[in-house]
Amino acid sequence: MKEWAGARVLVIGLARSGEAVARFLARSGADVTVTDLKPREELGDGARRLEELGIEVIAGGHPPALFDTSYDFVVKNPGVPYSSPPVAEALHRGIPVYTEPEIAWRARPDRWIGITGTNGKTTTTTWTGHMLAKAGIPRRVAGNIGLPLCDALDGLAEGEWLVAELSSFQLMGTERFRPRIGAVLNVYPAHLDYHGTFEAYIEAKKRLFACQREDDWAVLNAGQRDAFRFDCGLRSRIAWFGGVGDGRRAGLFVREGCVWWRENGGDRRVCSLRDLALPGAHNVENFLAAGTAAILAGAPPEAVASAADFRGVEHRLEFVRRWRGIDFYNDSKATNPEAACRALGAFSRGVVWIAGGLDRGDDYRRLLPFLRGGRVKCVVAMGQSAPRIARLAEEAGLPVRRAADVEEAVRKAIDWAREGDVVLLSPASASWDQYRSFEERGRMFKEAVNKL
Repeated sequence: MKEWAGARVLVIGLARSGEAVARFLARSGADVTVTDLKPREELGDGARRLEELGIEVIAGGHPPALFDTSYDFVVKNPGVPYSSPPVAEALHRGIPVYTEPEIAWRARPDRWIGITGTNGKTTTTTWTGHMLAKAGIPRRVAGNIGLPLCDALDGLAEGEWLVAELSSFQLMGTERFRPRIGAVLNVYPAHLDYHGTFEAYIEAKKRLFACQREDDWAVLNAGQRDAFRFDCGLRSRIAWFGGVGDGRRAGLFVREGCVWWRENGGDRRVCSLRDLALPGAHNVENFLAAGTAAILAGAPPEAVASAADFRGVEHRLEFVRRWRGIDFYNDSKATNPEAACRALGAFSRGVVWIAGGLDRGDDYRRLLPFLRGGRVKCVVAMGQSAPRIARLAEEAGLPVRRAADVEEAVRKAIDWAREGDVVLLSPASASWDQYRSFEERGRMFKEAVNKL
């Protein structure tokens, strides 16, 4: 692109999105340097692929001489904190610091659906794409979901929707980013080790709407109090999902066991809640959010109804197997207490709950109502946060077992589970104390279950 031809760019942090944005900018004519804390041997083939494009890769740290070169802008990996020395130095020098969505949007600014929220992003983003596919509307699903946005641009047809899962980390690094449809699913205190305060976290999420115009849409959750903090100063039109419906606004809502679409004061039945293949009240919300976004993008309500057969994505309350009458569910993506609350809430009784992982200081006490009242019969605690999870279970009067990892957790869980019960991996914690990602943790769980 002409905008970046000849520009000098520093990419901080490789990983998937770092490699994608570095490759994209180099092919657009920019002079790109990549720096990463990991030693060269841990960067794998990614570093080699970039160097074959003429990109300089600095591994093993960020040397003081890094800024001997003057950069036009910096693109940082979303997980790299703003306190990181090279990021802080760039900001001190007045150099713009972006994340990948800003670069991808500038390259192709039309027909974006941006979806964010504390929980449910991946399911809702995938479900939205599924609904558009049912309607025959061209779409591509990318972002925090796995496929980097800059890679998704390759071969993207004119008129094709880009449905993007976006994290608060990604949104903080945007400046002109403007989705035609932006959805905030929910907001709960999360990632406070990164953002510092809940208010700062909400401000990062608000970046989704910062550049929207009068003909764009903001999709908000009418059933959540904190969602109304976004309904302030928006220039875009607002659609509300959930709640009881509001005759003045568009959106999907539930009434008498059915999903309805409301627009311009008129109601239209879409489907029954019994049609939804995914269990749990949180997946009803995900369906309402995805359906609202899909209809605003041109999908007819009939296509939304036909997408009720969606069975979810890997590691998000994923049904693994029934063994001796016991159902096993992999919810490894539940990396915070609120996500685990949603998973536990999907089952009424007989849950053997496997939990624990990296301790980021989250408030696990929010889980107490779900541990009391007979829903959960036993807790298997693992990882760095196991002592806190165990104390919480004991406070709820539940038996607790400790496990070294998910494989041992499965073995200990089946000692307690009986026919008709559920063994649920929903850690309420990040995975990085023992596993490279929540995906790896989930795969290890499924392997252990399938070996039974």
